[in-house]
Amino acid sequence: MKGLILALVLALVGGQKQDLEPVFHTGKTYLYGYESFILHGLPSRGLAMAGVRLTCKLEISYVSHSDHLLQIQSPKLEEYNGFWPTDPFTASSRLTETIAACFSQAFKFEYTDGRVGSIFAPEDCPILCTNLVRGILNMMQITIKKSQNVYELQEAGIEGICQTRYVIQDDSKNNRAIISKSKDLMDCQEKAVKNMGMAYIRPCPTCPLKVRNVKGTVMFTYKMKYDGSGALMTSAMSEQVYQISPFNEPNGAAVMEARQELSLVDIKRTPISAPKTQLQNQGSLRYHFSGELLQMPIPLIRIKNTDLQLTETLLQLVQNNEEGATKEASAKFLQMVQLFRIVTLDQIESLWMQFANDLPYRHWFLSAICAAGATDTFRFLKQKIHDEKLNIWEAAATLPLAFHFVTPNKQTLEVASTFLTCPQIQKAPMHRVIVYLGYGSMVNKYCAQTSLCPYELLQPLHNLATEATSKGDAKGMALALKAIGNAGEPASIKRILKFLPTFSPAAASLPNRIHANAMLALRKIARKDPVKVREIALQVFMDNTLAPNVRMVACVVLFETKPGLPTVTAMAISLLTEPSLQVASFTYSHMKALAVGRIPQLYNLSAACNIAIKLLSPRLDRLSYRYSKVIHVGDYSFEYQAGAIWRVYLMNSPSTMFPSDIITKVRGYYANTATDIIEVALQSQGLTKLIRKQNIPFAEYDTYRTLKELGKTLLGWKELPPEDPLVSAYVKVLGQEIASVDIDKDAIQQIMMSLSGSSNWQPVVKKVVEEVQRGISGRWTLPAMVGELRHIVPTVVGVPLELSLYGVALAQAAADVDIQISPPLSDNFRPSQLLETKMDIHADIKPKAYFHMIAMMGINTQYFQSGLEFHAEFSANTTMKFDAKINTKEKNLKIETPPCNQEVELAAVRSEVYAISRNMEEIDYEKKSQLLPKGEVPNISDEPFQPSESSSRPGSWKQSNIPSVISKQSSEEAHHNSKGGRFYARNFCRKFESLGCSACLSLKSQNSAFLRNTYLHKLIGELEAKILLKPVLTDADIDKIQLEIQAGSKAASKVIDVASSGPKEEDETSLYEDIQAKLKKILGIENVFQVANKTRRRKKRIHSKEKIAVMDLWAKPSASPLSSSSSSSTASSADGKEPGNEYKKDEIRQSGKKRGSSSKSSSRSSSGRRSSSSSVSTTSSKICSSSKDHSGDRHCSENTENSNQQANLPVYQFWFKPADKQDPGREVLNCSISSSSSSASGEGISRAMSQPKFLGDSKPPILAAVLRAIHRNKQPTGLQLVLYTDTQPMRSRIQLFVSSITGSSRWKLCADASAINSHKVSGSLKWGEDCQDYQIATQIATGQYAAYPAMQVKLEWPKVPSIVRTTARWFYSFLPGAAYVLGYSQRQQRGPSHWATLVMALTSPRTCDVVLKLPELTIYDRAIRLPLPFPSSSGTPISTLPSSDRNVFSQATLSVIENLKARCSVFQNTITTFNGVEFNYSMPANCYHVLVQDCSPELKFLVMMKRLEESADLTAINVRLASHEVDMCVSNGLIQLKINGVQAPTDVPYTSNSDASMLISSEKEGLSLKAPDYGIDKLYYDGHRLEIQVAFWMAGKTCGICGKYDAEKEREYQMPSGYLAKDAVSFGQSWIITEDPCSGACKLQRKFVQIEKPVAFEPKAAKCFSMEPVLRCVEGCSAARTVPVSVGFHCVPAASALSLEGQTRLDQKSEDVVSTVAAHTACSCQQQSCPA
Repeated sequence: MKGLILALVLALVGGQKQDLEPVFHTGKTYLYGYESFILHGLPSRGLAMAGVRLTCKLEISYVSHSDHLLQIQSPKLEEYNGFWPTDPFTASSRLTETIAACFSQAFKFEYTDGRVGSIFAPEDCPILCTNLVRGILNMMQITIKKSQNVYELQEAGIEGICQTRYVIQDDSKNNRAIISKSKDLMDCQEKAVKNMGMAYIRPCPTCPLKVRNVKGTVMFTYKMKYDGSGALMTSAMSEQVYQISPFNEPNGAAVMEARQELSLVDIKRTPISAPKTQLQNQGSLRYHFSGELLQMPIPLIRIKNTDLQLTETLLQLVQNNEEGATKEASAKFLQMVQLFRIVTLDQIESLWMQFANDLPYRHWFLSAICAAGATDTFRFLKQKIHDEKLNIWEAAATLPLAFHFVTPNKQTLEVASTFLTCPQIQKAPMHRVIVYLGYGSMVNKYCAQTSLCPYELLQPLHNLATEATSKGDAKGMALALKAIGNAGEPASIKRILKFLPTFSPAAASLPNRIHANAMLALRKIARKDPVKVREIALQVFMDNTLAPNVRMVACVVLFETKPGLPTVTAMAISLLTEPSLQVASFTYSHMKALAVGRIPQLYNLSAACNIAIKLLSPRLDRLSYRYSKVIHVGDYSFEYQAGAIWRVYLMNSPSTMFPSDIITKVRGYYANTATDIIEVALQSQGLTKLIRKQNIPFAEYDTYRTLKELGKTLLGWKELPPEDPLVSAYVKVLGQEIASVDIDKDAIQQIMMSLSGSSNWQPVVKKVVEEVQRGISGRWTLPAMVGELRHIVPTVVGVPLELSLYGVALAQAAADVDIQISPPLSDNFRPSQLLETKMDIHADIKPKAYFHMIAMMGINTQYFQSGLEFHAEFSANTTMKFDAKINTKEKNLKIETPPCNQEVELAAVRSEVYAISRNMEEIDYEKKSQLLPKGEVPNISDEPFQPSESSSRPGSWKQSNIPSVISKQSSEEAHHNSKGGRFYARNFCRKFESLGCSACLSLKSQNSAFLRNTYLHKLIGELEAKILLKPVLTDADIDKIQLEIQAGSKAASKVIDVASSGPKEEDETSLYEDIQAKLKKILGIENVFQVANKTRRRKKRIHSKEKIAVMDLWAKPSASPLSSSSSSSTASSADGKEPGNEYKKDEIRQSGKKRGSSSKSSSRSSSGRRSSSSSVSTTSSKICSSSKDHSGDRHCSENTENSNQQANLPVYQFWFKPADKQDPGREVLNCSISSSSSSASGEGISRAMSQPKFLGDSKPPILAAVLRAIHRNKQPTGLQLVLYTDTQPMRSRIQLFVSSITGSSRWKLCADASAINSHKVSGSLKWGEDCQDYQIATQIATGQYAAYPAMQVKLEWPKVPSIVRTTARWFYSFLPGAAYVLGYSQRQQRGPSHWATLVMALTSPRTCDVVLKLPELTIYDRAIRLPLPFPSSSGTPISTLPSSDRNVFSQATLSVIENLKARCSVFQNTITTFNGVEFNYSMPANCYHVLVQDCSPELKFLVMMKRLEESADLTAINVRLASHEVDMCVSNGLIQLKINGVQAPTDVPYTSNSDASMLISSEKEGLSLKAPDYGIDKLYYDGHRLEIQVAFWMAGKTCGICGKYDAEKEREYQMPSGYLAKDAVSFGQSWIITEDPCSGACKLQRKFVQIEKPVAFEPKAAKCFSMEPVLRCVEGCSAARTVPVSVGFHCVPAASALSLEGQTRLDQKSEDVVSTVAAHTACSCQQQSCPA
């Protein structure tokens, strides 16, 4: 037993792990060799890289229990810039000296059990050197668990506290151990990182960590050797890798690799000398950020004399800009921004005094001040605005930029708060808005850095809200809410709730737009507290008492909180009973938009919405355009982890036909982050007032007073609140609202007063014209830094790795414009005088735009920089120098401009990537290497030009008969593969020799995509694309280029003048020839029509000999014959396939396989010929198509539109029957795309277009234009254009001719469009020699497709240039995929090779079928929803619509517009409201009902109606308009008309003479009343039927039995009190006008009724009182007839004292039960007592 215990003890002792923590013994100094380097580049070999290397000797000695000394000796810093690994490191002696100076003294550090504690450094030691020491000591940080060899833990290091994994290999036999540890630098709790400019980029906390574009790891390997009292670290190695993939490509990543190596060299007995100075505690191993925050990743600046440096930089900047060196200017601008960040306020003030009065310097100075964002620059800007040193426009431009770029801290926030109270800011409303919005943005950025936002920062915004509320200032309230929304702090929620009636009843009196602004203010707060905001938004959304637009905004905010399935389901269930269809439609379309999204961050929300729309689709899927919608366009690439969405929120108002609120925004997603790029909103109200006749005194008329009295008799009726015209807009950039504007009547008057001192618009126009006439001269420059994004992390070496992005934009313009107007403007100026003036304009305008983006990855310190630098530039530059003469009276315009004298670069895009190395000690010596090595790349100019095959074929664009004005295309291309990568260069040029210039597109590229085909490798290298305008050498010098346009009767003379400018061949008698014949000769039109006639006769002669070919799309016509249609029909019939099987086989959604077509029956050829191989029977009642489908079967059907076979066939097999060819025997079914109908109808295009009718034979031209180049010693060259029109009642035509004014050229362009009849429009475009080389023709016709009215669009291209065919093939390749994505069906089949046909058949007023037939593909779909209803019924062709003498296309437009107007009709007991709701209601006799009235504050009209007692079918109406009372009734079978009680004849129209017009006239069998100024477009009455049509602008402003005209069909039965009636009878009776029971004929009145009903909360029956009154006969009368109605009741206990006496309304009480009671509709009044 003792032996066993001894063995266990020995085993336990032997298994105990020896101490592995490094130990430094007393009295010994350990000498280590240290080497570290960092390299930046791409992992591909042969590309340039940049980096640094640090080598030195380290001495470490033990001082006390935990203190150790570190002495760095012989440091050596080397730079690398070249191609790894062939090029060597380059020593930097001066930088080495700088580094050695700070390492001259020893450092002290605490070290216990392998862990590094505090680090002590000399007081004057730069932070860079301290961080380098941290990098060295970081290698010594080891955490040992004695009981485990493999373990994970959170370990502190230079990069923060990160997840670390240890693996220990213990070799105790040899007294050695190897320790390996690795860190995931993306999994850190307290990571050392610095982000700048990323406050508006929102990370996704729930997204997986693997989806990141920056990944980093570090690995350490230690070799330990045991000694008697611990372990000695003999060597240590570390390797850190950061992989940056901008496009999230696995193979497209830039890499930063850092390595360290520490090896034991010797152990000495000599101790390290103690530090001579006091050492300061510099903290732990965690990296400290300092100087790198001030140093931009641009060329280093050695700070010496900041005043002098700023002055020199500003001078150089302006000089570079004036010289056109914009790239150098942008670099100097960034340097200036960097210098402004370190200067003092006094230095800025001194510099301002020096340059403030010099305009070019002033612009650059202010822009740099804004971009600097320092406390002193911000304070300087505040001081200048306070002192009014900046004008209003300078302040408006600088304030948004200053608030955007300023660094938010306590000092800058204090300065910002003084902006809010600045009197100069308060005086300018525009500045006040900008400042408050900017302050909110600053608070948001500041609080994003802290966990708790100080309340005092929000106090100014809350005070503004309180002050505006107390004053009733709506604009102030809106501004406060917008600023609070910018701040986005949950502490403001309570303040916001005070503006929402759901939570604060006092807010009910506020305008609806304030409620909406309050909800929008919660959007950004939802990012910090989504649960609270979700609760608020859901309650507002469910509140039916709020305006629809407020609830729709609440819906937007609710979905911003990313609600879960329970919340989305609750919303869906509420929508099933939602009374407001506007809200229901908006929410449903928003759910549909979210359901189709592919954004990973919205997966859960998309899934929830998918479930919700399945519940809602039966009710809400087919609502019309009148209802609010959400439009969503977006996509997401999972491969590149990037995407974008564009949403448009269209919010309709009940008072408008179209959206009143529009919000559109673009949001980008990138690598688990989201950014709201831009958002623009436009809100409007009351704009309908602007389109109406103004200044009509409605309130002075009798009708106004009558309606006021009438409102007292209608229980609970109230007129609508006034709505002043208002347009408001705001712009958000990066989620922050930067500008907001409200335009109302007062704002417009203020602007007019400031411009001219008058509120009348005519003096304003005159002053603007006078200012323009004085001329415009000046130079404007607007530079701005548009972005600064920086992400800085430490490396194990101790230097920072920076990823940064900078953007600089520059817009400038130089203008010199002189305008002379004659005759001068008179004192009593009227704008119409401008139509009789002559204007001479001399202008020289040079606008220019430039954008420079710099991206950097590498080391960026205040001493040296090393890494990769990417530069991208965009520039646009043009010069507009011209003289213009405008004679409005003579309808003449002449513009002259100088020719192309020198090469001008209109636009250019360039990018390049470099490996850079810079250091402060050699500031003027920058090492820069292109990433791709320079290779032997042949020069393009040395290569012989070989024209491509396509450009030399007949029919291509390059033909010898092209005139000199459009010269041959020049194309150069080169591809080279060399060690320098792939070089690509190509030039596309188009010469205009007649004008002496050519336009060129130049492309050059050299990248590393040949190594790896990724987007990053495509950017690595050089890219240049530019558009140039070059001069062309001509025979004679060009003085100027002239464009003259003449309209009207003098157009013909201008054409003759042009022709006469050359040598005259006619004698003087030619001036007296017929002007039209001379025009025809001048333009060469005779040749055009002679050639056309000859061609047509030649085609007719050979028509019977040629056969028809079915060819590939866009192919050139071929002469190879194919089999005739009869033979193909015979061959194809041998297949014997079933038609149904063939249909199932061919109808597909997406197919990558082409099927050959065996149907080749009578297809139309490219020249418009018709085949005679098929015949069509026109007498048989049974229709058989001679053409066959792929199965070879022949389809026959009875000649009826409702045959079963026709209904079962796919939509693409029907025939289109034109409306102008109503042949009863013609087929309506077509089983092949190549049908004889195509030939027959297609022939019409060529026949119509080849009509040899020149409109100039009978009509003068209405427009002539001449573009010519004026030569010094040569006749002008150029083009002339002539336009003819011929408008007739049934036929109209337009012709346009373009020809060269050079006599030798016969090139022309001819365009002809005509309306052949009221159902067909055709057009053609021909060009080439005498317009015969190329042709495109089109035709639009209406008719019938199967049983439905339809429209057909045909396109024919007999011959087009090769470039058009190439472009069309490229576009055609995308069609199948696009059709598949959009849900269209497809069918592969061949058809005519140069035809395309589109048929749209109207299957209902809101749906249509679409069939697109292309040469090889048919795309079709059924029941496509139309945005607007089209008034037509199934089975009725368009040709049968009324007014057949009018053009069907204009008639269709008018029909759509008329169908949009609201109509209310009453016929017998059937009533149809403005919203289209139809119900039955029998009116009680002799009682007037309010049919429709104006419920707006203007109270313009009233229409009442009653049923006559003598006949149930006859009615009488009473119309009140202004001071007119119009009665219409039937007496003795005749329509009677009374106006103000006086009988008026019905056969003579009556017109009022008041301010607003009214017309009463006879129409058909009744009378019509038209009063458009009052809002009644038309009222028709014939005694039995009444129809009322109101104007568009009356939407939402009517009330009565006809409804509110607000599209809210679910709320149609709205009583005067606003209460929704239970049935139609209650609704109709609520609008009865009660009368005096003694003097009036109506004996009915409204009374509350009481019943006794058992209720759940009472043991016995309770008293219940009706919520709304019920019709009862007056006292003394009994009910002769009753009708049951449903009424809601409020119940109280039986013992309650509540009674009917004194009750006027109970609608504020709760509705407890619904019961049916009897309503009286007729009374017997035998015992009625009335005073005598």
